Amino acid sequence: MLNNQDFPQNAQKSLVEKKSLPSKVIQIKFPARPVSVPEIPPDLNTNAYALLNSTLIKIEGAYAPATIRAYKVDLIDLIEFCDQGHQIGLPASPTTVANFIIKLMRDGRTSASIRRAIAGIASIHKLNRFVDPTKDPDVILEMRRMHRTIGRASKQAQGITNEILKKLLAATEAGNRGARDRALLLIAYDTLCRRSELVALRVDDVKIIMTDGNEHISILLRRSKTDQNAMGRRLHLKECAQKALQEWLERLCDDRGPLFRGVNRAQKITKTLGAGQINRIYKRLAIRANLDEELIKKISGHSMRVGHAQDLVISGASMPQIMSKGRWSKTDTVMRYVEHIDFQL
Repeated sequence: MLNNQDFPQNAQKSLVEKKSLPSKVIQIKFPARPVSVPEIPPDLNTNAYALLNSTLIKIEGAYAPATIRAYKVDLIDLIEFCDQGHQIGLPASPTTVANFIIKLMRDGRTSASIRRAIAGIASIHKLNRFVDPTKDPDVILEMRRMHRTIGRASKQAQGITNEILKKLLAATEAGNRGARDRALLLIAYDTLCRRSELVALRVDDVKIIMTDGNEHISILLRRSKTDQNAMGRRLHLKECAQKALQEWLERLCDDRGPLFRGVNRAQKITKTLGAGQINRIYKRLAIRANLDEELIKKISGHSMRVGHAQDLVISGASMPQIMSKGRWSKTDTVMRYVEHIDFQL
C-alpha cells in the first residue's frame, strides 16, 4: 500500500560521496566490434573517482540537483565498467564509450537513458577540459546503431485529464492530508508545474489581490526548468484551486516556508515534501478512486502536465498558448505530450 509514503523521507544524502574501489577485478568479454586497448592497473581509477567527486562539488549550485545526481550515477557506472575492463574511466577513450553504449543496451536501458548517460559523459569531460569522446565517429556510429536497434521512443506518462482529476479529488480523505491533496491536485493541474516546481513553491510567495470585491490568488514560481536564471513568473489560479489553497493554508498555520508538506499517519503536518513523493500521492489517490491498474502504473509526477496539455489541445488552444501555459521552449516536447489524444472524446 502507498498510504503513508507521502511524507518526507530522511534528510537527503550529499550528492557527492567517496566511491570505494571494487576489491576484485572481474574479467569481461567485450561484445562484437571491440578494439584492443592496453591493460591498465585498475587502481589508477582512484584518480577517476576523485576527479568525478571534485567536479560534482565544483558544479553544485550551477546545475540542478537532479542533473548532478544523474551525472554522478552515470559516471560511476562508466568508471566501474572501466574497472572491469582494465581501462581508465576519466578521461575515457572513444573506444571505451562505444563499448559502454553496447553494455547499456545489453543491460536493457532505454534509448532515453542511454542518451542521458552519454550527455553526462560529454559534460563531465568538457568541465575538466578533456577531449569529448562522445564526438568521436565510433561513438556516433554506436549511438546510431543503438537508435536503429531499440528506437528513440520514450515511455509517456498517463495524462491526468480533467475527467480523471475529478475522480482523484472525490477520492481525497478528510483532515490535513485531504486538504493538502486537494490543493496539490488543483494547483498542479492549473499551473502545469513539474514535481520539482511544486515542492519549491512557498507560502510567502502566495499573493491575494482584491478586484471588484473578488479575491484573485497567484503564486510566484521562482525558478523552473526553462528559467534557470530565476527571473520568476506569477502563476494564476482558478476559483476551485483558490478555495482548496485557502483551506490548506488555514490548516498549515504558517506564513513562510514550503507550501506543500508531508502529512503523517497522525495527520500531523511535517516540514517538507520531497519531489519523489508527488507521484506516490497521485498513485495513492488513483488506487482510492478505483482507477484501472494499467492506468495507475503509468501515472507519474508528470501526469498533470500531460493531462492538462491534452485538455488544452481538445479545447482548441493554440500551440503558443499551450507552450506559454506549460512554460515549454520546444514544440517537440508538447507534441510528445499530446500525441495519444483520443479526438473522439
